[in-house]
Amino acid sequence: MKIAFAEYPESRDRDITTELEYLPDDAEVVFAVYDENDLEAYYEAMSDVDAVLTGFAPIDKAAIDRMGNCRVISVQATGWDCVDHEYARSKGIATCAVGEYCTQEVADHTIALMLALQRRLPYLQRRVNIDRSWDVLAPLGELGVRRIEGQVIGIVGFGKIGRAVAKRAKSFGMEVLAYDPYIPDSVVADMGGTPVDIETLLAESDVITVHMNMTSENESFFSAKRFSRMLKRPVFLNIARGGMVDEDDLVVALDNGQIRGAGLDVLASESPDLQNCRLIGREDVIVTPHTAFFSNESIEDCERISIENICHYIDGDKDKVFKLVEDPDR
Repeated sequence: MKIAFAEYPESRDRDITTELEYLPDDAEVVFAVYDENDLEAYYEAMSDVDAVLTGFAPIDKAAIDRMGNCRVISVQATGWDCVDHEYARSKGIATCAVGEYCTQEVADHTIALMLALQRRLPYLQRRVNIDRSWDVLAPLGELGVRRIEGQVIGIVGFGKIGRAVAKRAKSFGMEVLAYDPYIPDSVVADMGGTPVDIETLLAESDVITVHMNMTSENESFFSAKRFSRMLKRPVFLNIARGGMVDEDDLVVALDNGQIRGAGLDVLASESPDLQNCRLIGREDVIVTPHTAFFSNESIEDCERISIENICHYIDGDKDKVFKLVEDPDR
């Protein structure tokens, strides 16, 4: 078996010890590096492999057209929007993903961002660490700090992660609203939440947190129109995919006071230009580098499962694949 690890330049030298432990001893491993200045090398590296493993490096039509021997693309994540999976299926290539490995970590990270923004930690850290000031109460009052108990959290996307966030939010005494057209209302009610449409959620939430899968239908889902309908100046959190948020419109919403803070674990690009990103360096915004999923345990699970998916599929044990997104044989 020959397998290509599709990586961005930043991760081309990452440790793949865990993956190698679960591959056959005779497996051959190559790296395909998604360098926009040399896409030909990226495509060429995948031209004769049996399988491709990717985290977020795009597997587009051009890449798929070069995969003459490939049988399966394994996504090292719960989402698979980086793969043109329907086109891959048309070319006889399966796509699989890791159904679950970091639910608890992402939910914890979501709440951590919410708490940090609600309690104005970026401002407080700057005042103490940089200004060396202990006199912060007057300006802190101007910024506004509200009691979290009694606030309404609106959860957009009520899958495993959304439900884990709801559980944590309830423990803080928050009221939970949820929007997810693919989840039965009874599931939300069983979690002590209230199912609502998106307009109600936007208008009534003090905190809005995004946990949808990325699809063509929800690209730039949060743009100027929806920010304008957030009537309670909420804290806005995106722990899903950057493409769901129009970043220029988000900056305007922050500047205009339509929202009072933003916590982002993702940006539109997986290789963002941080020197020129207008969301960086603000005390009303916290950006983390797509690390909400991370813990020692979650990383090991993800690396193991994504390789097992490849091995199971190639061995014909499709029932053992954790999440088979597309199977050309079905």
